[in-house]
Amino acid sequence: MRVLVAALLVCLTGTAGAQIGLPPVRVPALPPVSVPGVLTGLPGTADAATAQLDTGQLRELRHARIRELLRRHRDVLEADSHGEPIVRGQVLLLSPDAASLAAVAGAGFSIERESALAGLDTRLLVLRVRGDTARALQRLQTLDPAGSYDFNHVYLESAGPAGPATAPAAAAAVGAAAPPVVARLGLIDSGVDAGHGAFAGSVLHRHGCGGATAPAPHGTAVASLLIGHSGAFQGAAPGAELYAADVFCGLPTGGSVDAVADAFAWLVGERVAVINVSLVGPPNRMLESIVRNTVARGFLVVAAVGNDGPAAPPLYPAAWPGVVGVTGIDARGRLLPEAERGPQVKFAAPGADMAAARPPHGYVLVRGTSFAAPIVAALLAPGLAVPDPAAAARAIEALAARAQHSGKGEPDAAYGYGVVGAELRPPPSLARLRGD
Repeated sequence: MRVLVAALLVCLTGTAGAQIGLPPVRVPALPPVSVPGVLTGLPGTADAATAQLDTGQLRELRHARIRELLRRHRDVLEADSHGEPIVRGQVLLLSPDAASLAAVAGAGFSIERESALAGLDTRLLVLRVRGDTARALQRLQTLDPAGSYDFNHVYLESAGPAGPATAPAAAAAVGAAAPPVVARLGLIDSGVDAGHGAFAGSVLHRHGCGGATAPAPHGTAVASLLIGHSGAFQGAAPGAELYAADVFCGLPTGGSVDAVADAFAWLVGERVAVINVSLVGPPNRMLESIVRNTVARGFLVVAAVGNDGPAAPPLYPAAWPGVVGVTGIDARGRLLPEAERGPQVKFAAPGADMAAARPPHGYVLVRGTSFAAPIVAALLAPGLAVPDPAAAARAIEALAARAQHSGKGEPDAAYGYGVVGAELRPPPSLARLRGD
């Protein structure tokens, strides 16, 4: 058991209007389906060893990572009352009216910067506050109860590569010609190493970091599972056009709400209809409003449900209404024991026993719901070429109808509508660990 907990800790601490809901889809119960080497049925729980794992320990893994992040960067980060990371000395204000601006000025708070999120017809202000950030937020909410204020929370990657850096896999020949573009996909994550061989010939648009680049293991791995194509390595949508927003930029405050909001606005402005977000964090009024706004316009937001364990509270953005939450399974079709469960789970896809690109070259084994989400995003993209609420609902319904489900035909808290994309798992043999 200790070995399993240690392995999960390595994985999770790696660098790497109207409510719009998902359509009610009745999924027919299917007999066990055999996908060679991958899936022979869907057990309701993990095997006996992993089922005994203390789910409190799983949740503690992410919090341990947060505590270390706060310890290292206490000058720019602090914790909210629930221990979640926030940017020190900052409060967010969404689309203020004259009364809100007067309250801010009258209380002596300054506007550090303002973002006009044109694609979403929204304004987001970052306020610089003095003293205790929590007290400042409480004071603003008291002075202006009609205003929309919250912390500038920091969202983290849902998982990281499960193995160390690797040598290039011989089977993955760099420079393979890209197949025709079949879709446009959006990615909100850390930076992508566009020079990696998995992206040879790919069409990749960047956003964030003031035009600078900050490649990172997590963003590169997720991007490769979306559009990678190089020899034996194939992502779920090889040849698709990728719009990648880096919200981390190598900074300790990376993944903050204002950066994620700016990324959504860019993708909405570019009309990239399917957006993958393999990030997790706490509920936040600002980001929830941005996500709801995006979904209401007919975009599909696909997000990892997180790896805090089956009994953990929900993580966001996956748990907000209208978001397509994705869990992970291993090569035998078993749920990852660390994967969260609940009504936010809409699909299950491969999330372990597979390879993904790692900068600057080579491939690495990955594990976590982070890596299942891009497979679902890629499968949804062909059904939604442009944002459209009705078409988005039809795309989800069509994918749900194809999903393998061992239950009674209703979505459940473990697999959602069922397993999709089992045949799209990149072979783990591509990841050559050092010493092999």
